[in-house]
Amino acid sequence: MSEPDVQLVPMGLAHLAGVLELGHRVFDVSAMPYTSWSLSSVAVHLDAQPDACWVAEADGQVAGFALGSLSYDDQTDWGYLEWLAVAPEHRGRGLARTLLEESCAALFAAGATRVITDVEQANTASAQLMQRCGFHDSVTVTLFVRHAPGSARQARARGRHTDPAKARLHAAARRTQGG
Repeated sequence: MSEPDVQLVPMGLAHLAGVLELGHRVFDVSAMPYTSWSLSSVAVHLDAQPDACWVAEADGQVAGFALGSLSYDDQTDWGYLEWLAVAPEHRGRGLARTLLEESCAALFAAGATRVITDVEQANTASAQLMQRCGFHDSVTVTLFVRHAPGSARQARARGRHTDPAKARLHAAARRTQGG
């Protein structure tokens, strides 16, 4: 990291609100498959794999974070870097790479034989970051969505979120387990 006023620290309970707020700022939760950003999305990582959860702090605020877990679907020896975010005002300074590397190192130390992640197709900056950090394209899934008239709006109003894309991504990853 090239910012002297930014510190990388293990994520703790005190970071929950800042991580949640930053995620709401940077993740487009209206676009599939990234519709599951919530407090429980953050807390499950901190609870299950705290050593793979890192925060970049700047002036007491969350400037970025990485949330990983050990296991992906039924693959208990796969690490999953599920969430990575850097506040727009802190981008271009190496924070995302540093957060990613810390999370991956913790996952490998915990026994992961590989770490996987997914990137939304239009997010070319993240895709390039993953490639620079040693990730490679393995599985491409095209998500086709057809909503019933008014159903997406009604489901959001009721607070229910469905994520069929996640099941498809898990199934595709299982098919490539050997490769």
